Amino acid sequence: MADDLFKAAQRGDLDYFKNPEIPLNTSYEKSGDTALHIAARCGHAALVEHLLLSGADVEKSNLDGKRPLHEAAQASQLECVQILLQFGAQVDSLKRADWTPLMLACTKDSIEVIQQILKSGANVSLKNKDGWTPFHIACREGHLDIVRLLYDHNNTVMNTASKNGRTPLHTAALHGCHSVVTFLLNVGLSTVDTTDSSGSTPLMDAIKSDHVEVAQTLISTQKGDLCREDNAGLGPLQLAAQGGCLKSLKFLVESLKVYVNSMSSKGFTPLFVAAKEGQLGVISYLVCAGADVNVTDTKGRTGTQSTKQGFLQNYCITHCSRWSAFRDL
Repeated sequence: MADDLFKAAQRGDLDYFKNPEIPLNTSYEKSGDTALHIAARCGHAALVEHLLLSGADVEKSNLDGKRPLHEAAQASQLECVQILLQFGAQVDSLKRADWTPLMLACTKDSIEVIQQILKSGANVSLKNKDGWTPFHIACREGHLDIVRLLYDHNNTVMNTASKNGRTPLHTAALHGCHSVVTFLLNVGLSTVDTTDSSGSTPLMDAIKSDHVEVAQTLISTQKGDLCREDNAGLGPLQLAAQGGCLKSLKFLVESLKVYVNSMSSKGFTPLFVAAKEGQLGVISYLVCAGADVNVTDTKGRTGTQSTKQGFLQNYCITHCSRWSAFRDL
């Protein structure tokens, strides 16, 4: 009986549910879904309305804490969202990890669903357990029209920080959402050098994820600080080397003329960091760009001594004839 019920809900089989003996609020054992959850997720609007008229619980949660409105919002099912709200679904209900229907809707690009949820009184300032607002999520996804809509609805969310200190600009920069970064800067974001709990700025996020266009915009628009370091003592050049981000590295060294042997306050050169992480492509580039293999960190270690394996030494002997110092190791 239960399997038939849930399969019927997936099909949107309205006739099946016209049987008054059908237990509408039965939950599927593996997920906790009811027929209403499934119909809302699949976009069967006529069935959603019938179930609600027949007594289905609009606020019943599944095992993830999702209510039918969460499902409809996340699946961008506009008509189902409208019906559920008309039948009294709580617009700011929370699922596991404190995600609202609006937050889930912002992971998609259906602006009509978001408009409907906002029209029904959703609170755009609510945060999930990590401190993310719907605005953070929209900035991460890079949907500029949705970012604009949320900003116009409540522009105070622009500078909201998550629990680990990350702003929407951090999020957009890390994910390479250039149009969103440009928008945030154009509407008067106060600074590009805000740091999160790890000491990372939006510029550092763009560099370490190899989003050069975003980095260019951050630097040209508000002069992002290339000398700032994170809590681990790594600046943009070291972060690019650590992550194997060749595009960022070339941008910094060749376009911005950042010194290839720049040393952080903790004595880390880009070559040292690349060697420690085994970034062979970066090592090769740095050598060709003039990196000094004999520079030591604050503990007196060179790049070769920062690795625990011998592959770097062998690689350098084989591929980098300029690294004569390795031949004596």
